[in-house]
Amino acid sequence: MRRTQQERRDQAEAALLTAAAELVVEQGVRSLTLARVGERAGYSRGIVTHHFGGKQALVERLARATQAGFVPGLDDLPPGLDRLLRLIDGYLGELGRIGAFHQAFLLLWAEAATQPELAPIFRERDAAFRADLRDDVEAGIADGSITADSGADEVATAVVGQLRGIALQRLLAPDSVDTEALRRSVTAQWRRALAR
Repeated sequence: MRRTQQERRDQAEAALLTAAAELVVEQGVRSLTLARVGERAGYSRGIVTHHFGGKQALVERLARATQAGFVPGLDDLPPGLDRLLRLIDGYLGELGRIGAFHQAFLLLWAEAATQPELAPIFRERDAAFRADLRDDVEAGIADGSITADSGADEVATAVVGQLRGIALQRLLAPDSVDTEALRRSVTAQWRRALAR
């Protein structure tokens, strides 16, 4: 069966993003070039340029693609304590199965502290993550499942910091981070801290 032009485009973009993620994991973002991405994916540099325009746009798309859907199954849940706890549990569970896309995201995120071209992308991604968590806390306060004195901004910042910190530890020393044990203890910690 012949694929449509959109299907071919989507397949090429997915292959290019996978190649870019693998290269970031293997060699770091500084060594990422459009030519290397095209070669790794089995396409020409021109196809990479056609899809993304330049390295900055490729890195931005990779950052969005690697973070999107990190924790599956949350889209249908209403905001609140249950969704927040499932996000924490699911995030830590996904760290146990961390693949090239998630490794690339964490490496890019860490490099954003010293790379001016990456910093705006990851400030935006972290702000969106905190806003999502803040919505959960505010909804939980409104429905009575979260204590009224919980600061939504503070909780969101602390959760992101904790999850990203654990993720970086897992990336650097995979055998020293027991994600299954952390799923239980960290989720329970936040339940005790927030639940009424």
